[in-house]
Amino acid sequence: MADFALQAQPTDAADWLDLARRAEAAGFDTLLAADHPGACASPFVALAAAAAVTTTIRLGSYVSNAAVREPILLATDVATLDVVSGGRAVLGLGAGHTPAEWDAIGRTRPDVRGRVDRCIAVARATMALLAGEKVTVDTPELTMYAAELTEPRPVQERVPLTIGTANSRLLRWAGEHADTVGLTGFGRTLADGHQHEARWQLAEIDAQVELARAGGAATLEALVQRVEITDDAGSALAEDAGRLGMSETDLQQVPFQLVGTEDEIVAAVRAHRERWGITRYAVRRAAVDALTPLLPRLAATA
Repeated sequence: MADFALQAQPTDAADWLDLARRAEAAGFDTLLAADHPGACASPFVALAAAAAVTTTIRLGSYVSNAAVREPILLATDVATLDVVSGGRAVLGLGAGHTPAEWDAIGRTRPDVRGRVDRCIAVARATMALLAGEKVTVDTPELTMYAAELTEPRPVQERVPLTIGTANSRLLRWAGEHADTVGLTGFGRTLADGHQHEARWQLAEIDAQVELARAGGAATLEALVQRVEITDDAGSALAEDAGRLGMSETDLQQVPFQLVGTEDEIVAAVRAHRERWGITRYAVRRAAVDALTPLLPRLAATA
């Protein structure tokens, strides 16, 4: 069985609410909103609006930048979303990569180790606050004194945590502590601060999964960059394959793209489960029309 989440952003009220209803009706199990302050909508405001017109679909950030979010504010947003949705909130966190987001709050962007340290500290503190604990932390990564989330309290006993990453240390930590490890396939951040090199070689994916599994990860999710129904996957993938130094055949096996006929995509999802244990996918808005007719088959994939 494979579950699918939809990551999207609002453009206007009518369109966003319609998308939330469509996603729920189609069988997407989660509606996700990105979190890049200054460059996209506030995820928790958007998701609260979606909660008002849906009843079952889960709602979460994918992913909030732990480096520029303070745990008490993050926990308050997540708990509020959980209350107004009747217990459907999901917390998604990542170490962050966009330099402009640090500049905007007057902080110096740390190196990779510093960003991972901060992400782990924020994840621990936020989850502790959501669990009703009082939190004091005084480290280079995070400072908090007697922080406590007394109101609102989340509906769920434990709000599920997703960590989205391709970093080796964070994959291992997420495997041990998160409910879902989001495999992003991201490599080095490129000069624009938004795009990434791709870690899509099959051996690289093997290594990422091994790290997550070493921590005991129960659920693995792939962030899908492209969904395309086509009778000629080889031609559709040729340009990306050349850029990545991969064959079209190998690229078609990568879980970060679902390209091919409907039967080929169903077979690929089955193969991802068998090879890597991937049972969840997060797809972008452009994939809704292509995937909606396929979701019943994909959900039944064993």
